[in-house]
Amino acid sequence: MTSATHPVGGEPSLRLRWMLFAFLAASGILALVDRQIISVLKPEMAAELGWTDDDYGTLGAWFQGATAVALLGAGPLVDKLGVKWANPIAVISWSVAALFHGWAHTLVQFTLCRIGLGATEAAVTPTAVKTIATIFPPHMRSTGVGLQNAIASFGAISAPFIIPMIAGPFGWRGAFLLAGAAGLVWAVGWLLVTRKVNFGDAAPPPAAAAETPPRGAFFRDRAAWAVAGAKFLSDSTWWLLLFWMPDFLNRQFGLSGGDIAAPLALAYTGAAAGSLISGTLATRFLARGISVNRVRKVAMLVSALMVLPMPLALQATSPFAAAGVLALVLAAHQGFSTNLFALITDVTPKAKIGRMTSFGVFSGNIGGMLILKVAGMVLAAGLGYLPLFLFASVSYLLALGWIHVMLPNIRLVDAGERANLPGDGHAGA
Repeated sequence: MTSATHPVGGEPSLRLRWMLFAFLAASGILALVDRQIISVLKPEMAAELGWTDDDYGTLGAWFQGATAVALLGAGPLVDKLGVKWANPIAVISWSVAALFHGWAHTLVQFTLCRIGLGATEAAVTPTAVKTIATIFPPHMRSTGVGLQNAIASFGAISAPFIIPMIAGPFGWRGAFLLAGAAGLVWAVGWLLVTRKVNFGDAAPPPAAAAETPPRGAFFRDRAAWAVAGAKFLSDSTWWLLLFWMPDFLNRQFGLSGGDIAAPLALAYTGAAAGSLISGTLATRFLARGISVNRVRKVAMLVSALMVLPMPLALQATSPFAAAGVLALVLAAHQGFSTNLFALITDVTPKAKIGRMTSFGVFSGNIGGMLILKVAGMVLAAGLGYLPLFLFASVSYLLALGWIHVMLPNIRLVDAGERANLPGDGHAGA
């Protein structure tokens, strides 16, 4: 299948490609900020609203569970709508859900808000991966995924500084309201920029639809289960840190509010670096003719080994030493994740990328839902973070082992495709 990202009546351009990518990266930042407000401001919100550790863990579990359930429909919907309409519909939906947090008072109301945010943010990753696969040629997709993840990580770095600054004069409710409003502004901008753009990636013509395999064939695909199992294992560590890292720093070193911003920024800097380095190196190695099987698996192995020292964060004598260890873990996660998402585009036809991505992320959210609830129970029982960090330290090696069992030899499904932008002479842009 060939897609055509170009203005009606005009030739595609590198400027258009990177403008669309900039919008995509900005939407990723907005989604992360909406999601992260509750973790950055958890001490203040918990004190005001009377939340226990188990309450907070329950909120996280409901968010993950809602995302997981919604993912079952998000991927096919993204494939059907195409990236032109899937992007603004998704951003508007989760921005409205974020706005409702500003008016919540009880735990039940917050639970409903987290369910709403989790369900609407289910479209984040399927839309992002499909958009990258649409605007970039195959060998550039690792760079696209890595760069998009890195920019989102920079959003995570800045969020611990910006969110307390907003919450200072406007309160935590104001932080949710402003974040939601920013998403609505983004949607208006996207619709203006893409009003004359034809992506050519929406519902297939009748002839192509007639050739679609039976629905059950997807669940007999070894690649689908390879991705699902790897996401289940590896994403649990990501969600553990995303939701519980501020609390870890608070428990270990007594940090809260603005004091927690700098250590969190250091940790998320590692995530940004891991995304950039892994995506760029993978693209270079693929361009040199090294097999996609070797590139993906070696990158994942290196990343998995980098997570092993994670329990050492518990022995750190300063918040910055602990954040340094967690920065290494987050760098490794993003290196692993970048290549795992790129693997989806390697082995999946573009018409099915949304579905494959959503199934993988669904599995990752199931893992996240379980680890968040377990974390709340473990901490409430007084066992501390050691059992959680020990599991996390080996989760990526287990994930890579599962991939190798299911996909002994990874092959490009569209190896003969030069680029996704017909008429563009810059395939390697």
